[in-house]
Amino acid sequence: MPTPDHRRSERRRDFGARVRALRKPLGLSQEQLGQVAGLDRTYIGSVERGERNISLDNIWVLADALGVHPSELF
Repeated sequence: MPTPDHRRSERRRDFGARVRALRKPLGLSQEQLGQVAGLDRTYIGSVERGERNISLDNIWVLADALGVHPSELF
């Protein structure tokens, strides 16, 4: 059975993959998404790699920048 830490890490990777899947068809680089969202490119990259436990505020910021409802990121 997966440990709680493993499940959290997996959820972050899944979230990041979803951000990437929504970003790519828009033709946005990580840097461009960061500019639209007001977040640093390195932050976007770390979110997409599942390295960040992203805040609720930044979930909304990314959703707005991608033109989706936050629920579409999950």
